[in-house]
Amino acid sequence: MIENKTIVGSEEWVALPQLEIPAIKVRVDSGAKTSALHAVNINPFQRNNETWVTFEVFPIQNNGKKLIHCEALVTDKRVVKSSTGTRENRYVIKTSLHVNGSSWDIELTLTNRDSMGYRMLLGREAMIGRMLVDPESSFQLGELSDEDVESTYKLKSNSANGLKIGLLASNPDLYSNRRIIEAGERMGHDMQFFNIRQCYMKLDAKTPEIHYRGGKILNELDAIIPRIRPAMTYYGCSLTWQFESLGIFSLNSATAISQSRDKLFSLQLLLNNGIDIPTTGFANSPLDTNDLIKMVGGSPLIIKLLEGTQGKGVVLAETKKAAESVINAFKSLNAYILVQEFIKEANGKDIRCFVIDGKVVAAMQREAPPGEFRANMHLGGTASLIKVTAAEKRMAVKASKAMGLRVAGVDIIRSSKGPLLLEVNSSPGLEGIETATDKDVASLMIRSIEKQLKYHPQ
Repeated sequence: MIENKTIVGSEEWVALPQLEIPAIKVRVDSGAKTSALHAVNINPFQRNNETWVTFEVFPIQNNGKKLIHCEALVTDKRVVKSSTGTRENRYVIKTSLHVNGSSWDIELTLTNRDSMGYRMLLGREAMIGRMLVDPESSFQLGELSDEDVESTYKLKSNSANGLKIGLLASNPDLYSNRRIIEAGERMGHDMQFFNIRQCYMKLDAKTPEIHYRGGKILNELDAIIPRIRPAMTYYGCSLTWQFESLGIFSLNSATAISQSRDKLFSLQLLLNNGIDIPTTGFANSPLDTNDLIKMVGGSPLIIKLLEGTQGKGVVLAETKKAAESVINAFKSLNAYILVQEFIKEANGKDIRCFVIDGKVVAAMQREAPPGEFRANMHLGGTASLIKVTAAEKRMAVKASKAMGLRVAGVDIIRSSKGPLLLEVNSSPGLEGIETATDKDVASLMIRSIEKQLKYHPQ
């Protein structure tokens, strides 16, 4: 029986001819029961009293230029537990798998696998009686080069009539950056990633320019999407301002980003616009520590470094003595801090509203892991779908407008006094919100640029 089976490695190239996918790299995983295919825009419909589904597949990892429109008969809908432990209700289809000259039907679940390394997972049910896995090897059936893949798909750029959009960031492999690039390419635009550190400016009254390492001049871009990490705020905002002075549209302006990054000024700006925040204190001298603690209602209380981000530099002081120690320690380092009341009834939960052009397009609840009070995703927080109230939506929209941000992640906490605003983020991450809500937020960001530049797809 063994001699009749194909030896495969931990990753291989296969084809799904019925879905018109001539080549897709799969992760071969005998530990997974069912196979899964990366699919977006999944929509069911009825045909001859049967449920079918339409969906779109981007079969090449990190490439949004090749899009396959698919439809298939739904054979089942079941709850599948992912490798991360989350449960998801997925559509199941049956389609033909072509491997090494042989074809047979397999079941595929449809799901968004953008955060995974492979567009398709091949599970053991699809391999039973046909394959043996050698986990130490890869591409036992042959590797495909980038040129081979391009030839197979006859890839042609569809961005000739699109906009030239630059993404200013630091890490091209970050989920959010990959999603934005992919969404823009899918929508027909010329998307380019530019590392902020490798951009430099020519300040000149007659011929101002922005250069990219290697001598490329970026003056011909139609728009930029700045996603500036906190450590690069000063240079990133200066660069964004230079783009704006050249008449290049920026999804978030340099002024809006700069003021949203200043924690103290942003809170003052929110208050001036009638937006409620947790009671907050700020002082320059350690001599005022006791009054500062009383000012926010005593312990427990939150102490925040003004330069902190993603939950870093945020401390919960459970007693007055602990609060005094932390405040005085930060002050001895000449660090600026905020002292803020602790909202106990929130139970380690907050709400992230994603706002684009004055509208809440997606919202999720973030919950801190056990033993932690910060709900940030980077610290192990979990995200789930939540229905926000009208008051919370109004607060999120009002806060983004107060900052002047077209795109913002607005963090809100529910208290006994009603919703309170924690923070407004000018470069909100997409992974948590897209996973929790199953919404294509990246495409909505590109749509905002199209709207502002009055671009109409041909």
